[in-house]
Amino acid sequence: MNIIQPVLVAVGVLALLAIGYAMLSGPNAAKASQRRLEQLRYRHSESTDAKVESQLKKAIAARKPKMQRVAGSTSRIEALANRLDRTGKGWTLSQYAYASLGLGIVVTLLMFLRSGSPGLSLAIGVLVGAGLPHFIVGRTIKKRTNNFNAKFPDAIELLVRGLRSGLPVTETLAVVAQEVPGPVGEEFKGVVERIKIGRTMEDALQETADRLGIPEFNFFCITLAIQRETGGNLAETLSNLSDVLRKRAQMKLKIRAMSSESKASAYIVGALPFIVFGLIWWINPTYIGGFFEDDRLIVTGLGGLVWMSIGAFIMAKMVSFEI
Repeated sequence: MNIIQPVLVAVGVLALLAIGYAMLSGPNAAKASQRRLEQLRYRHSESTDAKVESQLKKAIAARKPKMQRVAGSTSRIEALANRLDRTGKGWTLSQYAYASLGLGIVVTLLMFLRSGSPGLSLAIGVLVGAGLPHFIVGRTIKKRTNNFNAKFPDAIELLVRGLRSGLPVTETLAVVAQEVPGPVGEEFKGVVERIKIGRTMEDALQETADRLGIPEFNFFCITLAIQRETGGNLAETLSNLSDVLRKRAQMKLKIRAMSSESKASAYIVGALPFIVFGLIWWINPTYIGGFFEDDRLIVTGLGGLVWMSIGAFIMAKMVSFEI
């Protein structure tokens, strides 16, 4: 049996699973009907709460990250540049490409010297060269996002104090850019600079929100938009938002503490077979080399890999919580 056949079988199984998931996760008719009824209620209701909620939904729909959607759908290069910019490290596309290419070549050469198999060495080199930089960029973005969310409530409190003391919004934004360290100060500094060159405050904030993709900052932008449309005490509104964000962060920490044991178990169970396989193959390649030569073992290995991937996906969904 040729090696192409089990590969095609594995790809077919994965395609069927993807099609089944897409079919089962389609739009719900009951939810769509409920949304239409809510739209009619917002349109014809005389209640102040309903009108405010309607304006909130309109503001959220109007302030979706259009730049990210365009970058992700029409230009992968632009999407990658956006990801690199979100790291805050000043990495460029050329640096990312050179790092990926160099890492892939080095890993391919090392694996070829160890195994003597050009196909396997090239596959592992491509996997590491493409996956490891992507993983590092993702981890850097996540770390910067966590730092931003940790300082963002303090920045809003500083805004509240500035507004209560009589300063305008643009001046308080400049104060936050100067006083708050880390990514919060950097992003607010960019907002202030865009305002100075003639951009409106809404456009400057929305551009930052589209680039960051952080829900907490989107809440802040929507709050300002709603306040400008409905009026009211901006300082009190921002104070309530700061309290909500702090409680949201506390809830995230509670969920993280409660699910840490399950996540550790999932990581160990998911990674152990691959770690053991890699260690045995590195110590004694001839003992486990049949998985790369015997067609039956190749089919068995691919089947096990597919089912391990399904199990890892299910465990990841079980221990993943969104607020």
